[in-house]
This record gives sequence, C-alpha cells and structure tokens, in this order.
Amino acid sequence: MDAARLPHRLLPVGRRHIRRKLRDNIMGITRPAIRRLARRGGVVRIKKEVYDEIRVVIKTRIAEVLQQVVHIMDSASTGSYQRRTVSTRDVAYALKRMGNTLYGFD
Repeated sequence: MDAARLPHRLLPVGRRHIRRKLRDNIMGITRPAIRRLARRGGVVRIKKEVYDEIRVVIKTRIAEVLQQVVHIMDSASTGSYQRRTVSTRDVAYALKRMGNTLYGFD
C-alpha cells in the first residue's frame, strides 16, 4: 500500500506535509476571457502574442487600483480602529479618483 492511501496517523513523519505547487495567478485570465473582453471592445482578430501583453497590462492596472484602495483604507482608519475589509465602495471610489467613474455603485 503506498503512502498516499494511508491514514495520517500511519504516515511517516516527513511525508505529512504536502506542498502546493505555486503558479502565476495572472495565467488564470484565460485566452477565451481575453477574447471575450476584446469582442466587447469591438476587436475581430487577436494576434497570438497579444495575450501575454494584455495580461501584463491587466496586472499593472490592478496593482494601481489596489494601491489607491490601500490609501483609501488607511485614511478611513482611526487611531484605535483599523479597517481590514475592502468594500465595493472602496474600489468604486478608487476608480473615481483615477478618473474612471464606475456607475451603479453609489
């Protein structure tokens, strides 16, 4: 019987912890998802090399928005109270500060 099918109490001590394989999360934005966004923007054909470039642009844009959200949350915190949860209002306000008004989130 191999070690993968044994109960935890019978496993050798060194085999209990299984490490997760790390991957780049930006690859979670798949080619079909990028294609759907491009179709919404009116693009008909997409070159193969564009997908990686779009992922880089999306990653930098998300980093900019998150930086603004962190600034908003820091300014909303007081001496004894510190906010730890990001709300949709925070993201909408951050986008508004960056010049992209997001409607429907008053």
